[in-house]
Amino acid sequence: MLKNRLKSKNLILASGSPRRQELLKSLGVPFEIRLKEINENYPKQLKNSAISDYLAKHKSNAFSKEINPNDLLITSDTIVWHQNTALGKPKSKVEAFQMLQKLSGKTHEVITSVCLRSTTNEDLFNSSTKVTFKILSALEIEYYIDNYNPMDKAGAYGIQDWIGQIGITKIEGSYFNVMGFPLDKIYTQLLKFSEKF
Repeated sequence: MLKNRLKSKNLILASGSPRRQELLKSLGVPFEIRLKEINENYPKQLKNSAISDYLAKHKSNAFSKEINPNDLLITSDTIVWHQNTALGKPKSKVEAFQMLQKLSGKTHEVITSVCLRSTTNEDLFNSSTKVTFKILSALEIEYYIDNYNPMDKAGAYGIQDWIGQIGITKIEGSYFNVMGFPLDKIYTQLLKFSEKF
């Protein structure tokens, strides 16, 4: 259905994330990938979803002069919001360990914002999921960091990875949102957005 709706459009995913690429592919729509180095700093007064909204739109704005009338651009950003603090991607193994220690035994919020853009329209939306971890031992955290790749993931973990499989006790909301791409909302919004062309 979505494929037919978008058959005359050029769908562009501006993300190097293999998880986002795989998830968009699962919707059965052809797309191309465009990458650009973007500064992901944000105003420090922003809180919660305002941060990921800002960054998703900031990434979209970077492509604004490069899209054609037939293009539909998708940008997104994911943060982990915990104890009134945004946890982004760790810059070191030490920082990854500290992040996972903070999340251990507690519930946090994963927020993904998505921006759809054409030459004439823009749609910014977000999705929020609550995730609860069991108490993680130092050995479990170290094993995960040494054997998986937490450095490219907000909050230093992937729900689809080993630590998600053994450590997550509860999830409220979209599973795919925690992977960084809320497929249910994206599908719905792409259908609506395609009508605006």
